[in-house]
Amino acid sequence: MDFFCISRTTPLKGQVRFLGDKSIAHRALFLSALSKGVTKIFNLPLNNDCKETIFALRALGVKIHFEQKKRDSGCVTVLGQGLSGLTKPRSPIFIKESGTTLRLLLGVLAGFNFPVKIIAGPSLSRRPVRRVNLPLRLMGAKVVARQENIDGRLEEYPPVVIEGGGLKGIFYTLPVASAQVKSAILLAGLNASGKTRVREIYPTRDHTERMLKAFQARISSRANVITLEGKKELVSPGQIKIPGDFSSASFFIVAAALVAGSKIAIKDVGLNPTRLGLLRVLEKMGLRFKVIRSCPPFSFYEPIGDLIVEAGNLKGVRVRRAEIPLLIDELPILMVAASLAEGRSVFEGVGELRVKETDRIKSMSENLRKMGAKIKIINHARRQDIVIDGLRHLKGARVKSFGDHRTAMSMVVAGLLADG
Repeated sequence: MDFFCISRTTPLKGQVRFLGDKSIAHRALFLSALSKGVTKIFNLPLNNDCKETIFALRALGVKIHFEQKKRDSGCVTVLGQGLSGLTKPRSPIFIKESGTTLRLLLGVLAGFNFPVKIIAGPSLSRRPVRRVNLPLRLMGAKVVARQENIDGRLEEYPPVVIEGGGLKGIFYTLPVASAQVKSAILLAGLNASGKTRVREIYPTRDHTERMLKAFQARISSRANVITLEGKKELVSPGQIKIPGDFSSASFFIVAAALVAGSKIAIKDVGLNPTRLGLLRVLEKMGLRFKVIRSCPPFSFYEPIGDLIVEAGNLKGVRVRRAEIPLLIDELPILMVAASLAEGRSVFEGVGELRVKETDRIKSMSENLRKMGAKIKIINHARRQDIVIDGLRHLKGARVKSFGDHRTAMSMVVAGLLADG
């Protein structure tokens, strides 16, 4: 097993840019494929997840060419096939461990009347998909997945076989706050007759809605209901620039906030309001930061700018359940911040962390406890809370990633502040 050592750091100074936001990149690829026209996508991150979306779309007959290709990012051109232009793949589509590819692909394939089998890697094959399959069935798609009975409750997992076509719009209230489930329904709604409406109890990321507007879909939002009119061809905006990934920036934000004397500038990062939950929580904790908005070419659909962060004395915070969906990916690094903040922090209703790439409640609490953190997991009737009492110092320890990149990066930041 590979391992490396992290030591306490000196103040962090300078500026940093991040690869394109993969959440936005997936959506840009799918909608470019379903649109009329040619779309050039700049700053596309070439991580494994985005590559799986590219491979899946190519298997469905979409032509995608690399214009420029660096080691970890590139510019691609997608030749749109229109809403009805995808073709049946010759074999099952293997998406490895890309959960976003799986859920969005299911929504897209629900609109096509040919069967497709989607196979996932071992980790993703243990993550539930019934939350996606159920609304697609209500719209008219045939979806068959591996089933298991978990504590008397039926759940579904990959592999999944889906055969769509003949969809009808539905009104669906999301039982869990999930931007990917919402997105799958909206993508299916593109090929559904009538209107598709999705109601959110708690707001989630709105990248799909923004991207659909950029492709001239008939979509609107009122209060907490998103309405999409189906059977309208998408029109390519021609060029799209993917903003820097805020979730990647979150580790540097927290590191700069905690390491005394630090001051860093994060350049050209996405500033979508539905992604800034971390900043809002850290602001309540006492973070010192400044936002400088900009408008680079081809980024009209998503706000972009620079973020200046300085070290400060953080205090404990209570994060309400309604806030959790807008910072679900940043909770692991927030747990590190809370471990070194003055006073008690409480994160309400964090159960969704258990169905990410790994059980992040388990991975983060076990690791931070090894470093001396005071963490409790409190089970209520319908939710789980995390309670952390901050310390002045963490101690060095041997910790594990649990096969999860956010756990790994969070523990790297913790290591920068540990004694020993």
